[in-house]
Amino acid sequence: MSKPSSFFGQDTLSPNEAGHSLGSIGTFALWFGANIVVTTILTGMLLVPDLRFTTAITTVLIGSLIGAIPLLLVGLMGQRTGLPSMALTRRAYGPLGSQLISLVNMGVLIAWSCIQALLAGMSLNYAIEATTGYSNLPLFVILCETVVVLIVLRGHLGIELVERWAALAMAGLTVVVLYQLNQHYDVSTLFEMPVESRNGITLGIAFDIVIATAFSWMSSAADYNRNCKTSKIAVWGTYFGYIMAAIVAMGLGATISGLSILNGMEQTYDPTRLLADFGFGLPAALVIFFSVMTTNVMAVYSATLSCMNIAPNMSFWKPALIIGLVTIFGALIPGILDQFQNFLLIVGALFIPAFSVMIVDYYLVGQESYTAKLLDSTKQLGRPTAKIAISAYLIGAALAAYWTLIAPPSFGASLPVFIITGGLYWLGATLFTRPNRAVTSAQKEPSL
Repeated sequence: MSKPSSFFGQDTLSPNEAGHSLGSIGTFALWFGANIVVTTILTGMLLVPDLRFTTAITTVLIGSLIGAIPLLLVGLMGQRTGLPSMALTRRAYGPLGSQLISLVNMGVLIAWSCIQALLAGMSLNYAIEATTGYSNLPLFVILCETVVVLIVLRGHLGIELVERWAALAMAGLTVVVLYQLNQHYDVSTLFEMPVESRNGITLGIAFDIVIATAFSWMSSAADYNRNCKTSKIAVWGTYFGYIMAAIVAMGLGATISGLSILNGMEQTYDPTRLLADFGFGLPAALVIFFSVMTTNVMAVYSATLSCMNIAPNMSFWKPALIIGLVTIFGALIPGILDQFQNFLLIVGALFIPAFSVMIVDYYLVGQESYTAKLLDSTKQLGRPTAKIAISAYLIGAALAAYWTLIAPPSFGASLPVFIITGGLYWLGATLFTRPNRAVTSAQKEPSL
């Protein structure tokens, strides 16, 4: 069945033969816009008053500097090979393992999109109610997600165009909000604000959440950076775009949370209402609405590519449309925002070990098979590292779950899990497969 109209994008898993579309500004804007979002603002809100304001900002800076490194490494893999993230998992995990990871990735991205859609609907509902008195949250959630789906259906070129303008609007509106806060409130009082345990956040957990926020983008990095014009652009555009956005967004969240407490206001998961109490309800609503334009489209787009990795013969527009409809219903599930912090930690437990294996496989074990031939499942059978990769992943995921849910270490779980999982895979691949591959290659050499 052919695509129903020229409106729909024709994106595939194959490398883009028409050329790369993302330059340095486009790449920076993509990752800057991706991270100046309401969920990143909420992450910053979780840190204060459990930590001192200066400690929270320092944790955000250090955690983002470290967490963005694996993100850019996966994105660089996409730029070099032209393949999306889930297709790249085929080499380390084999066809079946790749499909299982794609299925989990699709589920996580759909959940992420549901949270984004609900928050966008809340902000739009607030703006309409404040100006007209009309309130209908389910309707505005549907409207916001419909806009997201329409953008995604245009494919990566449509997303890149929207991301540039949305990122610019987000940056401008954020500057306005921060300026107005500084004009109307004594921001310096944040530095003297006493520590108070409200969200159960320790320094280790805070560091873990900040890193997990960066790591959560690993599963999508190659989906977009495969369109970067050069490797240098893929590295530096991603790194600086992400880090600057993290500092601005989480810093804004920490500022809002601290000032709300100092001024006797009620904390809420809806930063629009907090800012409304400060007198900035409409700018906040616009910030959050644009945030869903920049992030939610990326989540739905990457979930679509994950679905295509499971069912390669499926046309791009079909899973994009179906996933968009699913997220609309998911966003209306009662109490979904109450699990936001746990969701961040679960993301880390599921994907930090998965992409640790993939990064080690590409950069340390060997790059020879990372080509478009990965898309042909008949050429992937019998890879000896697949069992090692899956075993290392399961150990890493179990360790992450234990440290996250049962016995959280003071130093956080994300970075240790990433290092341990990658180390286990590298050790297994070095000890058990490299000699075998050498023997196999020698046996395949034609006799003279």
